[in-house]
This record gives sequence, C-alpha cells and structure tokens, in this order.
Amino acid sequence: PLLTDVNLDQQQKGLESDLVIDRNTAARLGLNVSEIDNTLYDAFGQRQVSVIYAAQNQYHVIMEVAPQYWQNPETLKDLYVSTSGGTVSGTKSTNALAGTITAPASKSTASAPASTTASAAAQVASDTARNQANNSLANTGHGSTSTGAPVSTAAETMVPLSAIAQYQPGNTPLAVNHQSLFVASTISFNLGPGVSLGQAQQAIATAVGRLGMPATVHGSFQGTAKVFEQSLANEPILIAAALLAVYIVLGVLYESYVHPITILSTLPSAGVGAILALIATDTEFSIIALIGVILLIGIVKKNAIMMIDFALLAERGQGLSSREAIYQACLKRFRPIMMTTMAAMLGAMPLAIGFGEGAELRRPLGISIVGGLMVSQVLTLYTTPVIYLYLDRFRLWAQRRWHTGRPRLAAGHVPEPGE
Repeated sequence: PLLTDVNLDQQQKGLESDLVIDRNTAARLGLNVSEIDNTLYDAFGQRQVSVIYAAQNQYHVIMEVAPQYWQNPETLKDLYVSTSGGTVSGTKSTNALAGTITAPASKSTASAPASTTASAAAQVASDTARNQANNSLANTGHGSTSTGAPVSTAAETMVPLSAIAQYQPGNTPLAVNHQSLFVASTISFNLGPGVSLGQAQQAIATAVGRLGMPATVHGSFQGTAKVFEQSLANEPILIAAALLAVYIVLGVLYESYVHPITILSTLPSAGVGAILALIATDTEFSIIALIGVILLIGIVKKNAIMMIDFALLAERGQGLSSREAIYQACLKRFRPIMMTTMAAMLGAMPLAIGFGEGAELRRPLGISIVGGLMVSQVLTLYTTPVIYLYLDRFRLWAQRRWHTGRPRLAAGHVPEPGE
C-alpha cells in the first residue's frame, strides 16, 4: 500500500511456435533429433554452405528458405527430413549440407543390392548422373563448397516434418535484460502520498523477506533508491568526519583537549531543532535536509566559540576564575551572538518559505537551518556555560591527578590497588 504505479519491465507475451517432436515415430522412421535439428537449421538458420572467391572479395553463401516462408509457421508443414543412410553431420557449425555423406559417389552406387529391379536401377542411375552434374558445376570456377563434401547420390526417403512433429503457439520474452552477467527484471514504482523513500525501502525489504526466495535469486535497488541507500550508508561516516575535523581545528586553536568538547556540545540541540522543524512542516528528511544539518555544524558552534574564546582570554589574561570568566563572556557576547544568529536565520528564511520552480528541493534545506538555529539559540545560551564549568573542573582534576602521580612514579612508588 505504500507504493503506487508498480510496473515490471518483463514482456512475456511475445508469440513463438513450439515444435513438439514425436520421438517414437521419428525413431521408427530412422530419424534422430540431430537430423531434424539440422533440417530446421538449414531452413531457418544461417548455415554457410559455400564461399565464392572473387578477385578482391570473398562472399559467404548462406542457405535458408526464401523470405516469404519466414512469416507463417505453416511453412513447417512443407519441410521434409531426409532418412538417407549416410553419415549426417550433427553440428550446426559445419559448413556441409544437411544430409550429405562423405563416401564417394562410386561407392554409393555400388552399394545397391543385387536384387534391385530394373526400374530401381534406372532411377539410381538417373539420380547419380544428376548429382554428378551438380557436383561438377559446384566445383568449377570459384563456386566450390567450403568442405568439398559431395552431394549424396544414395536413394533417400523424404519424411514430412508434419509426420513426426507438430507445432503449437507459445509465449516468449520479447527481450531478455541483463545486469552484469545475470538475467534481471526491473520493478519500478512511485511513492504513495506522504510516504518517504526510506519507508518504501523498508516495506520492500519486509516483503522480500516474506517471499523466501531461493539463494539464486536476489534483488537490489537501482536508480534513485540506490543513491538514497548509498547516502544512508555514508551518513554516519560523513558526520563523524565533520565532527573530527572540527574537534582537531578547535583543539589546535585553544590548545586544549576539553574545550572543543564544550563547543561541540551545542550540536545536538541543532540537530533536534532541525528534525522538529521538518516534522512540524510535514517535510521528509531528505539528502538536502541532511546537507542543512551539516551546515548547522559550522553555524551553531559559533555561539559557543564566542563565549568560550572570551572566557579563556579572561582566565589566562586577567586571572579570573572559570565561573567569573564565563559569566562575563555571557554578558558581553550576548549581543554578537543574537546578531549573527538572526542574520543566519533570516538569510535561510527565503529558502524555507520559497515557492516556484525547484522550491521542493530548496525548502528542506531552509527548514532544517531555521529550525536548528532557533532551538539551538534558546538552549545553548543556558547549556554552554554549565558544560564549560563542569568540563573545566574535570580538566583541573585531571591535571592534579597527572602532576601528583608523576613524581611518585618517578620515585619508584608502586600504585596500590584502587589508586
């Protein structure tokens, strides 16, 4: 129910003619499937029977029925299969004609039984003369066959194909699509009203799990769904890399391992504000909204930077305590913080309320920025001084533990359990 306009690219209703061979009848008449297959390939395949050598070019001669007989399966009733006793080639790649034998013409005439009647002998002699004339014509000039095999001069019995097989209509795919080396079918779909692509992917994964498909059948997303899946897989790595880069830069700037954490503590409030704004406006969390959250990492932390930068300078330059330093920072940096936040918020407001061409692409970006700035502005003014004080106390405690422990270790003191 989450999907609409579901469509499959398989087109299985192409018409074909299925030939059903009566193997018992064919065996009684001395035919095998290879001979029938060769006859069909002679008629409808592309068997090369000769090469014509001209002065500059070579012309490959292909044997097949006339084009007017391709269009109707009734042509199968007019085909005949030879039951000659000669050795028939069983492969389609041979250049010899189907039904030819490799024995010389003289042997085939001499193999006639002695009890042959006069009329049968006359018929064989007539066939021999005709076949020898055909061979002499085929072998003169540049028209010789590619294998040099003679045409059969043995008495042959032609069995109609309709006596040993019947055809019936069937269906076949109009095209067989592949993905890499595998036969593939593409199921396309659109999203229902108010349904996100993530919900659709979850519903499809649940349906595939219920099907219990064999191991030889597997599915994967393509197109927009595949890009969305890849972006979701890279989101944690992308956000973690951005936070690590910010931490390293702030650590080098303030020469501290603790205070960059104080600045990064403002980011959760920005993410919560962005999500709440998207929920309030009934906007899905798309890739563009994620870009807005990443932008908030660089915008929101400037509130804490303005306060902590002033507090550290007051502590190191004026000798103030951490509580007094952060209090002075809150008083004197309130106006710059409000000005910069309002400037960024009003700058993103046209994106959030924009209409017209391409507005659906820009609106999630503006909504996430405005919502994140609004919530973080209210919270960070109160949470940043508290976190600064607690982390500063932790820094001082860690320094005392480090400086008191180093001389004792240098003097050979062995720590007791629990120290």
